[in-house]
Amino acid sequence: MKKFTTCCFTGRIPETHQTPDYSLKPRQSMENPLKNKHHVCESEKVKDNRPDNIILNFDFSQGLQSWHPNCCDGYVVSGEPGYLNAVSANSGGRYAVVTNRKACWQGLEQDITSRVSPGSTYTVSARVRVLGPLQGSSGVQATLRLEYPDSATSHLFVGRASVTKDRWEKLEGTFSIETMPNRVVFYLEGPAPGVDLLIDSVYVICSNLKEHETATMKCFADDENIILNPHFDDGLNNWSGRGCKIALHDSMGDGKIQPLSGKFFASATERTQSWNGIQQEITGRVQRKLAYEVTAVVRIFGNNVTNANVRSTLWVQDQNQREQYIGIASLQASDKEWAQLQGKFLLNASPSRVVVYLEGPPPGTDILVNSLVVKHAAKVPPSPPPVIENAAFGVNIIENSRLDSGLNGWFPLGNCTMSVATGSPHLLPPMASDSLGPHEPLSGRYILVTNRTQTWMGPAQIITDKIKLYLTYQVSAWVRVGPGVKTPQNINVALGVDSQWVNGGQVEVNDDRWHELGGSFRIEKQPSKVMVYIQGPSSGVNFMVAGLQIFPVDRQVRFKHLKKQTDEIRKLDVILKFMGADDCLLGTFVRVRQTQNSFPFGACVNRTNIDNEDFVDFFVKHFNWSVFGNELKWYWTEAQQGKFNYKDADDILDLCKSHGIECRGHCIFWEVESTVQSWIKSLNKNDLMTAVQNRLTGLLTRYKDKFRHYDVNNEMLHGSFYQDRLGKDVRAYMFKTAHQLDPAATLFVNDYHVEDGSDTRSSPEKYIEQILNLQEQGAPVGGIGIQGHIDSPVGPIVCSALDKLGILGLPIWFTELDVSSINEYVRADDLEVMLREAFAHPAVEGIMLWGFWELFMSRENSHLVDAEGNVNAAGQRYLALKEEWLSHAHGHLDDKGEFRFRGFQGTYTVDVVTLTKTTTKTFVVDKGESPFELTINL
Repeated sequence: MKKFTTCCFTGRIPETHQTPDYSLKPRQSMENPLKNKHHVCESEKVKDNRPDNIILNFDFSQGLQSWHPNCCDGYVVSGEPGYLNAVSANSGGRYAVVTNRKACWQGLEQDITSRVSPGSTYTVSARVRVLGPLQGSSGVQATLRLEYPDSATSHLFVGRASVTKDRWEKLEGTFSIETMPNRVVFYLEGPAPGVDLLIDSVYVICSNLKEHETATMKCFADDENIILNPHFDDGLNNWSGRGCKIALHDSMGDGKIQPLSGKFFASATERTQSWNGIQQEITGRVQRKLAYEVTAVVRIFGNNVTNANVRSTLWVQDQNQREQYIGIASLQASDKEWAQLQGKFLLNASPSRVVVYLEGPPPGTDILVNSLVVKHAAKVPPSPPPVIENAAFGVNIIENSRLDSGLNGWFPLGNCTMSVATGSPHLLPPMASDSLGPHEPLSGRYILVTNRTQTWMGPAQIITDKIKLYLTYQVSAWVRVGPGVKTPQNINVALGVDSQWVNGGQVEVNDDRWHELGGSFRIEKQPSKVMVYIQGPSSGVNFMVAGLQIFPVDRQVRFKHLKKQTDEIRKLDVILKFMGADDCLLGTFVRVRQTQNSFPFGACVNRTNIDNEDFVDFFVKHFNWSVFGNELKWYWTEAQQGKFNYKDADDILDLCKSHGIECRGHCIFWEVESTVQSWIKSLNKNDLMTAVQNRLTGLLTRYKDKFRHYDVNNEMLHGSFYQDRLGKDVRAYMFKTAHQLDPAATLFVNDYHVEDGSDTRSSPEKYIEQILNLQEQGAPVGGIGIQGHIDSPVGPIVCSALDKLGILGLPIWFTELDVSSINEYVRADDLEVMLREAFAHPAVEGIMLWGFWELFMSRENSHLVDAEGNVNAAGQRYLALKEEWLSHAHGHLDDKGEFRFRGFQGTYTVDVVTLTKTTTKTFVVDKGESPFELTINL
């Protein structure tokens, strides 16, 4: 993973610090609200003996008939004393036991589709309790799963009860469905994994609207703030200090600080740790699988600090008392004015406690809060597909690029000197040539830049009126430094977009040859000024630029080429030979359908994700490989020396194993110093080497044969923590030792910006050099990981990097692929570029997405599925490509009793229809030489 922060929902890097004193006040009684279109209501009382119960076998008198355990086990026992730890039924009859639960969403369900109707209101009542390894209480929840014709699935919260092992509790709630889905499933869920759920009876009763409106209700509007006393109108009620004191103010600083709104604001003061702040417990007022938006108005005060980072964070304690910190949002706050801090969060599991708080500034600095609001996040309508008129694909927007009219159109940025000379290449740089096709030769003229006193000085042009929003532009040029330069120099095509700097591509030049510079960019907000300029070498270094091209790329033309290449690279000729009586084969018709492509398509998963059944359902349906976001990293498994946490990794591994999903081990070490936990940094050389050896032995012995791949030492092009302290041989040592401990695992290097021309530290040439050096030291490097955190991708640039790396003969994997755009249709286009380029390249043997679910990704605006489970345009594009890469064929047998087609590797079903019968067989097309022959006996 690159320089991004860890996934915002997976918590922080655990550090050793004093356990905070939460000192939370008793919360007001408020049950979880039920969401529907107009309001959320909770019925106060439901009769237990109504005759119109729509639940079949409501009291389990017929065993589990009509009920189905969801990915777990269930059975019915007698309610008489003496059964099941002497638990008696509340009703005196039987009750159901749901056991072997691996996730909190697993429970007991019943299809009620034919017995509910839209517009009606239903009240729910159930008697529940729990049994098993549990201290205190656990939440049990009633939920509806709604399956719609377009394959979308949503979940509707119904009601929740806090339940113990000691007695039966009543769970109550209501629901109403506006439009009728294809399928409505009612289910009970919620306790922590390993805890058995006991159900005595279930009633779901229809009540007409009049009865519903006149019942005693507690109603909560959709947009209601779940924070109590959010503007401090009631003083500091419901608020407390998290390891510090809090105070109420109507002004501060001799009257210079006034509330932005309302009469009061609060301060978190006498802070001695960065995590000290103001907090409120919101347990019982947040629902799992709903996205919430947090908005706070904040500033800082005191300690001579004028700017500091303020963060909103969620502290969550699960049913097993395990703690989790969820970063919501951060902001550089000042002591001059109020600022708005805004972010989102979602809970995958039912927690036992939830606290929202503000933290971040250094000790001694007060956090001031004018208001804090937490509401269910409003649905944001997707941006429409961008309409681009007169795109002029392939047309260079740089004026006088050939320098036919001297320096006309160009100007020097800074006090440098420019002149025109001859002697540059006449051919287009290869990456540009791949995009443009046949093209007139360059003029051979170039711009010579001299008298440079700053690195940013160089030739420039204003291109504001030539840029079109949402178009992807490719950048190409020949560049060179002047004679006598002895150190490597970076040359960069940059864009000044109003006050922002945009990287258009860069290359490191370390000799006096002409070098190809390639890159790309895209602008998605209307700028007032766009300037392109060439910069980078050290002051005093002369450089040359020839044939600068900036042109929009036609992705559809490239896609046509890639589709043909994909058929050549990924498909095999398949010959099915059918054996049977000759009369049996006469007129035989064959229909072949591929059900699964065996090419590895994987995704990043975090431990909290697997508590969300919607996430799990999408993941297991659409991916066959997995990588863990954080849970295998050293800072996660041993945050404090000698205290190990492998349970999170074990849980994900167990889920993947149960669904036949292969796993990559990411990562054994991470070379970037900022990712190394503090206790490792404090070790001397000998103790550090011992810790490295213990890490290798402990991890690879525990998980031998469990992970198909390992990223041995992540991002060695961008960091050198272990090499600096333990010597240049330590990297090869890590590879060699890992291979000895787990010989079956393929060992990878893994790094970012290798594929896009935007980072001179990780060019394909430097990556190749690093790999060859490792191999010369005996490191068994078995694979090349390209992370793929990319912006505005251009196919030929990506393909050029793959071609260069492919000469090593090692398998290449995209290990952490994500693309980002506010417009989900542009995001879909970017994703298609990357998936098609990778799938069409013979050296690429797998593609891993660095997540797909909103709020659980490193980068914003990169998700395929929103937080509440709706697939967006980018997700639909991914699914469409997966469908495109399945082969189907039909026809009659030839005179040899054979059927031939060309298809992808993977699993197939074949229907063989003769005059007398239809036979269905399954077969697998394995990787190998073409043609693939298979005999099927009828």
